[in-house]
Amino acid sequence: MTLNISNRVSKMQASPIRKLIPYAENAKKRGVHVYHLNIGQPDIETPHCIIDGIKNYKSNVLRYGPSNGLESLREEISKYLAKNNLEFSKEEIFITTAGSEAIIFTTMAICDPGDEIIIPEPFYTNYNGFSQQANVKIVPVTSRMENGFHLPDDIEIISKINEKTKAILICSPNNPTGTILKKDEMERIVKIAKEHNLYIISDEVYREFTFDNRKHISIFDIEGTKDIAVMIDSISKRFSACGARIGYIATKNRDLLGGIMKLGQARLCPPTVEQIGAIEGFKHMDEFMPEMIREYERRRNVVYEAIKTIDGAFTMKPEGAFYAVVKIPVDDAEKFTIFMLDEFSIDNKTTMVAPAEGFYATEGKGKDQVRIAFVLKEDDLKDAMNLLKEGLKRYNDR
Repeated sequence: MTLNISNRVSKMQASPIRKLIPYAENAKKRGVHVYHLNIGQPDIETPHCIIDGIKNYKSNVLRYGPSNGLESLREEISKYLAKNNLEFSKEEIFITTAGSEAIIFTTMAICDPGDEIIIPEPFYTNYNGFSQQANVKIVPVTSRMENGFHLPDDIEIISKINEKTKAILICSPNNPTGTILKKDEMERIVKIAKEHNLYIISDEVYREFTFDNRKHISIFDIEGTKDIAVMIDSISKRFSACGARIGYIATKNRDLLGGIMKLGQARLCPPTVEQIGAIEGFKHMDEFMPEMIREYERRRNVVYEAIKTIDGAFTMKPEGAFYAVVKIPVDDAEKFTIFMLDEFSIDNKTTMVAPAEGFYATEGKGKDQVRIAFVLKEDDLKDAMNLLKEGLKRYNDR
């Protein structure tokens, strides 16, 4: 007898960020050091205040918490947002198990199976997995490297709207491109959403990471978004605490929050101890965030200057976050990535990147592109980029 698994998971995309990890593990078993530029895992120390907050948790029983998160954390997030001129009460904030759950809950609360969400591509690849879990279809609208991956014309976006469209999802600063949407782009999205009765889901996880004196524009900085906008956020990158798995949803739409509460009650509660750590992070972030941002800007500069020295490579200078999508002189970036892990090393070192095809929903897009995450210290980045440059030469000389 053969038992089948669901179409939901059999058709679900394997993560392009993680699916090649077995090749990296095999390289490490051979004694090769792998520079991981394929994943957004910073090497910056998690601030001690967060770790200390977790260590100092006092209760003798680790009990269930509220489904919408600890009131004390929601209050701290409310204060944090107020510093950014965003007014949210603690009742308008819902704590989730990472930003991932925030997107899944929001998608499930606004969409029925078969509904559609428009997303500019390339986009954070796990949006694919989240939408498939909810039986929702992603409809891509392609942005282009030549204009820094900024939004295409309104007519392109509107052409994707039909009776099944329920939302437009944007991410700024963007993973994987590093693009920061301008105010007029945000206003365009709001105008389209209001004219077509759509929600806007705004992923603002990288809001602090802006370079060259640029400013992040929140969806709630734009007039007329009170009832249609949902902001997604997470502590993973802001606090260099990817393993803590704490995110949140902020919205003024109380009906939507009521639906999200039902989903939250079904999974009981987000992690309690990690919320304690998050509280300390929000209390003390002014002590560590400025230097963290400067560090990422320096790392951005290292990667961008290195790319300019690689024959046939091209990217626009990332404006924020800590990623770059780079066109490289190969026909198949996944094959090149495997080559770097299976066949290439210098002094027992190699570099791993993420093939960018998986960050697109349009078939065939991104085959000659990779995403580079500048999450390592400067010396390691310089070494990793030199290895990438030499690897491309050897790959093409074979």
